[in-house]
Amino acid sequence: MTAPPPAPPGLPFPPGLSFLTEVSVSVGEPVEVGPTPEGHRRMVPITGGTVRGPSLNGRVLPGGADYQFLRGTTLTELDARYVLETEDGHRIFVHNTALRHGSAQDIELLNSGTAVDPSRIYFRCWPRLTTASPALDWLNTRLMLGTGIRQPGRVVLNIFTVD
Repeated sequence: MTAPPPAPPGLPFPPGLSFLTEVSVSVGEPVEVGPTPEGHRRMVPITGGTVRGPSLNGRVLPGGADYQFLRGTTLTELDARYVLETEDGHRIFVHNTALRHGSAQDIELLNSGTAVDPSRIYFRCWPRLTTASPALDWLNTRLMLGTGIRQPGRVVLNIFTVD
């Protein structure tokens, strides 16, 4: 890891980021709730997936969900909750909040399950990882940030620890 560039005089140094893992989340068909007084809501079931990276490896357990709030034609708020299981059996609860923004056409395509060039979508998240595992207790004390890509049938998250 290289040191960050020096900050301009009088300004603080921004925190660094260290790559933690890639989480590939398999998803089912969305369950449409429809327009509510707060806005359009839907739920996307989480059916499994993989976890691969320098610090965490394992799988996504089926049974979670991503509760989505479509805030118009260009912005979606995501609130996903699911469980990871490491290769050695430790379990990690994930509460991932995200924003996904793009043109109305691109968001409509994503919401219909069609692939869209990831460079045209702003998809950023702030996952909170918590665990009862003493071996992974450090996850309880760190902030995470990530980037996301929505693909047909799955979401790929690259998660970074804020240094």
